[in-house]
Amino acid sequence: MAALTNVGAIERATKTGAKNVSKQSRVSRLPPLPDPPTDPILIELQHDTRSRGGEVINLHLTLGHAPKIAKARRALSGALRREAATPRILRELTILRTAQIVRSDYELNQHYPMALKSGLTQQQIDEVATWRDSKLFDDKQRALLAYVEQLLAGGDVDDATFAAFAKHFTPQEIIEISVTATNYYGTGLLTRAFRIEIETDGRQTAPA
Repeated sequence: MAALTNVGAIERATKTGAKNVSKQSRVSRLPPLPDPPTDPILIELQHDTRSRGGEVINLHLTLGHAPKIAKARRALSGALRREAATPRILRELTILRTAQIVRSDYELNQHYPMALKSGLTQQQIDEVATWRDSKLFDDKQRALLAYVEQLLAGGDVDDATFAAFAKHFTPQEIIEISVTATNYYGTGLLTRAFRIEIETDGRQTAPA
């Protein structure tokens, strides 16, 4: 399962342009939402994003066609990002590998800066996809990556892989990592099915 994205190109795209929703004409293959939004749920969600230091990104603008679903997804994503006990660096490692597996350039673009802020090094990020041949990941990180790959390959995690994973993580952390991986896998599929465009104006979702 090789990485498909040049992280250097992603970094350049993230840093360019003004942070303005209207600067990017195309968001996805779905029609655009009213700007400004008229639905009270979307108004609430956008206010919440900005109040936490983030910006309304194209994923939000796409899922906003179903406001109640978008709000429900926001609750889960918020819990995974702000209420989990698993160290952030390990959650971002989970998300990066998941985004690579599902081939979501969109998710890689959004989480590349977060991964750096969480404590992953540039070299580690470059070698996530080839972690088995890398010497940059410790036993705990390697157990996590092995588990995530089997989980997302159909859910049939063998006993040895699960035992190695469970050796390093509590039951709560196991649930958090598993839900993080499966949640972002689903999101990655949506970004591809809807052809959600990578932000060309530097917009980033709210930091955790």
